[in-house]
Amino acid sequence: MLQNITLAASIILFFGSALAGLSSRDNRQSHSNQDPWKAPAWADTLKSPHHEEPLTLAQGEELFTLYCASCHGDEGYGDGAAGGALGQKPANFHDTLVKSQTDGALFWKLSTGRGNMPPFKDVFEDEQKWQLVAYIRHLGKKE
Repeated sequence: MLQNITLAASIILFFGSALAGLSSRDNRQSHSNQDPWKAPAWADTLKSPHHEEPLTLAQGEELFTLYCASCHGDEGYGDGAAGGALGQKPANFHDTLVKSQTDGALFWKLSTGRGNMPPFKDVFEDEQKWQLVAYIRHLGKKE
């Protein structure tokens, strides 16, 4: 059942992102021509109000599997099939550029999106976004 839900979510995200890209292509540059994606300075002050515990990571993993793995890959290396099909490589959570960002910056990026990365501000509650940040950090620690 979870596998079917994951597949459906991946398909929806892929086609939704592709259609969004087509409708606003004139207003955006390709990822390779864009400046590095930096969160505003105030985002660095954001801190999770939730304690990290095993349930936090489990919930973050569930969200990641449903919404993120199709682009970022199961282990967060930016090698997901849908991400590659969009013409730009998604973030690699093992990269030092990602690992050096604050939790608040990652939270902000998850919320606002950019290019083919959809904004999740209206999709997830803040607690869910913090769960994803915790799980992204967890993936980045794995080698």
